[in-house]
Amino acid sequence: MTNGNLTSKEQDVLDEIESEDVDFLRLQFTDILGTVKNVSVPARQAEKAFTEGIYFDGSSIEGFVRIQESDMRLVPDPETFAILPWRQKENSAAARMICDVYDTSSGEPFEGDPRRVLKNALERAEEMGYTVNFAPEPEFFMFKEDEDGHATTETADHGGYFDLAPKDLASDVRRDIIDGLEEMGFEIEASHHEVARGQYEINFEYDDALTTADNVATFRTVVRAIAAQHDLHATFMPKPIPKINGSGMHTHQSLLTEDGENAFHDETDEFNLSDTAHSYLAGVLEHAPAITAIANPTVNSYKRLVPGYEAPVYVAWSDRNRSALVRKPAARVPAASRIELRSPDPSCNPYLAFAVMIHAGLEGIEQDLECPDPVRENIYEFDETKREEYGIDTLPTNLGEAVDALEEDPVIYEALGEHVAPKFVEAKSTEFEEYLVDVSQWELDRYLQTF
Repeated sequence: MTNGNLTSKEQDVLDEIESEDVDFLRLQFTDILGTVKNVSVPARQAEKAFTEGIYFDGSSIEGFVRIQESDMRLVPDPETFAILPWRQKENSAAARMICDVYDTSSGEPFEGDPRRVLKNALERAEEMGYTVNFAPEPEFFMFKEDEDGHATTETADHGGYFDLAPKDLASDVRRDIIDGLEEMGFEIEASHHEVARGQYEINFEYDDALTTADNVATFRTVVRAIAAQHDLHATFMPKPIPKINGSGMHTHQSLLTEDGENAFHDETDEFNLSDTAHSYLAGVLEHAPAITAIANPTVNSYKRLVPGYEAPVYVAWSDRNRSALVRKPAARVPAASRIELRSPDPSCNPYLAFAVMIHAGLEGIEQDLECPDPVRENIYEFDETKREEYGIDTLPTNLGEAVDALEEDPVIYEALGEHVAPKFVEAKSTEFEEYLVDVSQWELDRYLQTF
């Protein structure tokens, strides 16, 4: 039976719920820190969710609202409907939809919703005549669990970069993860063992920025759920093991014009990058310190952003080496021309991280910023004098410095919006202050008996 108040896509979802015997829906959204939240409802409530929304208490969500402003409404996006592969039963299944959050008092989209923050960035791009495509490369570790089911830091294998079984003993788990992702509509490009033991990377196809942000949130959920089925704990913590490589989320990005052409490509340019691409890149470099607070949002993120472990710490770009913050990857065809920001890590909120990258790049275009020359040498081998000679700055060295950079950069701060920006700064300042007054095991081991 068709309801005339529904869009065709919403009706398609209802039909699929019926045909697949879906009994429960998870209505998902994220808080400002990027943690996935969900409200579970019986599948029979799907039509109501589309036509009226589902109400929830926003005061219990990190960075949303105070208790006297608590009523909020979830409106599911039918484009994000997917069956949860690990919840399929013999006669029924569960599914999820990602939601936009609305303010019940005004009836308008809630400006504290990270998905809305990204949509605002995309609207700015659209006004300038562009659509935005992103492709992240999220890395993660898988660890064994102890007898009580708690995560250890004992890796699931001892393989290395691109190793095959038997060294890569988690290859079967990766296969199950990929199968699960593909069942949820992902187009997987590649999967391999990363440099560190117990570390992996699964890449999915380029897509529009909103779909890609949704995919990152989904990806983290699927990876952890399927790893748990194998008694493994998957973590997107940037640096869970000291003195080895951490996990990054290199982020490829480009703009398309209104006629679908790649706005970043120019075959007459030495680097096959258009003036638009050069200005966008210049904007990303200009605002890189503030972006770091969003793209590397934890105290632990800065244990990865140190020289010597392949993570970028120097604000420069290159078309040849990976020591720079931004890389221009080789492109086989014009449509593949793009830039790759190498600093983000997978603990970030993808909606906020993508939003600030887009605003930085668009600001570069609007201001017609001049892109510096690429650095083709290995910056890791530069001393301070040579870096100064090349005009290469360094990313913030800790979360406190990054938050300071965010507050001092009006473009990136305002990109987060009047609601999210102060809430994010407050949360991260508190996190850093708690870290500063804590005493680590390293300090106890180093000093307790010595002094």
